[in-house]
Formats: sequence, C-alpha cells, structure tokens
Amino acid sequence: MIRWLLVACLSLLSPLPAVAEDLADARVQMLLAAQEAPDGVLFEVVEADEDVLDEALERIIPWVEALRRRFPGLEIAVVSHGQEMFSLTRDNLDFYPDAHRMTRELVERHHVSFHVCGAFAAMNGVEPEEFPAYVDVAASGPAQVNDYVAIGFTRITLDLEEE
Repeated sequence: MIRWLLVACLSLLSPLPAVAEDLADARVQMLLAAQEAPDGVLFEVVEADEDVLDEALERIIPWVEALRRRFPGLEIAVVSHGQEMFSLTRDNLDFYPDAHRMTRELVERHHVSFHVCGAFAAMNGVEPEEFPAYVDVAASGPAQVNDYVAIGFTRITLDLEEE
C-alpha cells in the first residue's frame, strides 16, 4: 500500500513542469485575448541557477513581441532578482553572451525596462558598476516588483526550476 501511494504521488509530480511552463504562457495568452490592454506587464525571474537566464529570455522575447503587436504602447518590464541575474555582469559577457544579447535586445529594440536586484548583488560582493548600462540595478528586486504591481502591472513569474 505504501509503495502504491509513493508511486501515485511521484506520478502526480511529473506533470508539474509542464504546468509551470504553461502557467506563464497561459497568463500571456489571457492578456493577448483581452479587449483592453493591461496597465503594464512585469515578467519576474528569480532562480537559484546562474545558467537559466538564457532560457527565461528565450520565452520572454516572443511574449513581448506578441504583446506589443496586440497592444503597441504597452509598458513591459523584467525584474531578475535571483542567481540568474549574475550572468549579466560584465565579467560574464564571454560566458553568457546570449543572455547579454537578448537582454540588450529587450531593452534597446523592444524598449523593455530590465532590472536586477542591487541588494542581492551587494550581498554577493557585486557592485552596480559591474552590470552593463542596459541593465538597471534597482535598490531591491522585490521592492521593484512591488512598485510595478502597485501601479497596476500584471505580474507573470517564470518558474524555470520546476521545468
């Protein structure tokens, strides 16, 4: 009986990665189907792995493009405030060129505000100047998220570790 319960519980966990991925996409699809534009959209990334920002940005960019086609003047922001944000330091340009390229594309081509957490950077010995100019170092990532939510932005949190 215990063995059956364990197998049943484990089998329930296996679909969770697809659900986590679909949740963020479903939120974007709901926004795209809406009659009116939201006040703004915030994509939040907070992961424990420096290597996953590329994956997050590969998802965010098509969503930004679709949202902007549907609502041309829509304000969009990204707040990265986990370990993944360190892939964007100047020292990591050669290690994570795609993360830098995609972040720069979001900021310069798509006019997305891109923030990282200055408090978390400081706790890890990283100074604001270690990030390139196209990355805004906010005093606090969680506070930046709260500020966007307070002005009506729709928050979409990516959960890459579950995938």
